[in-house]
Amino acid sequence: MLVAVLSVKGSPGVTTFSVALAARWPSPARALLVEADPSGGDVGTRFSLESAPGLVSLAVAARRSDDPALLWQHAQTLPGGLPVVAAPPDADRARAALSALADPTTGAGVLRTAASAPDAVVIVDCGRIDAGSPAMPIVRSADAMVLLTRAHADDLAHLARRLPAIGRWTAHPAMLLVGEGYSTAEVARELGVLPLGRVPDDPHGAAVLCGRPSTLRWGRSGPAHSALGQVAHKVAKVLIAEQAPPPALPRQALADNQPMQVLRAVPGVPTSPVSANGLRLAPAPLPPNTENTSRGGQAS
Repeated sequence: MLVAVLSVKGSPGVTTFSVALAARWPSPARALLVEADPSGGDVGTRFSLESAPGLVSLAVAARRSDDPALLWQHAQTLPGGLPVVAAPPDADRARAALSALADPTTGAGVLRTAASAPDAVVIVDCGRIDAGSPAMPIVRSADAMVLLTRAHADDLAHLARRLPAIGRWTAHPAMLLVGEGYSTAEVARELGVLPLGRVPDDPHGAAVLCGRPSTLRWGRSGPAHSALGQVAHKVAKVLIAEQAPPPALPRQALADNQPMQVLRAVPGVPTSPVSANGLRLAPAPLPPNTENTSRGGQAS
């Protein structure tokens, strides 16, 4: 299974959540994290990894081999045993490696091949992405996509016109709110899309997943024991259910006990067709008295 994690504005914590999602992916699947952020990677620096192997060495090797084990051979290990293919911090080198992996004559299928192996899941941190990103071929080939966004007015306004296109990037798109801000119901009313849930503001859990401070132990303070990790585990189970052959159980929201229709029309909200895949967008103004729900705060 190939899962792309991304944002389209700001820095809502895509890398941190990607680490949590991979670390908390349910067994018996083997999870591997690939850092494919065109602006450069953070994982290697955060966890003091060696410069190689990583995304650059993978891009070179993919020109000569399509071995399903190739991806794993270019991974290093984080505390707790999570394998990761880290991108270089330099944006030019990261983009060059991603461009090589997206080239159909070289490594286009290396992530897809590894993710198609039995009991394997590849979580790809695509960072902030747009239509021209070298990571876009990865997103379009993914089995599922997780879009992270903060729930503030400027972030939602930025998303409104882009949601129809974003919903066509992959067959199973999902949207997660990050930190405080408008509620899921208010976001649904604004965008015509009901978020999957909310990633909590969890500085302690995020610090462990970011490799700082070094005195924190991954085992007792890591993903399994943090609010961030617990939400990531729930998201993983929803994504797995999405891939199950029909009939599948109805999707359940992770917050507010509301039915979940991710990047789909919300029942009762007037909509108009905007795409061939059933995606709908119904912008509507938020109620005037929502100042008490639009708080500051950010998730790491």
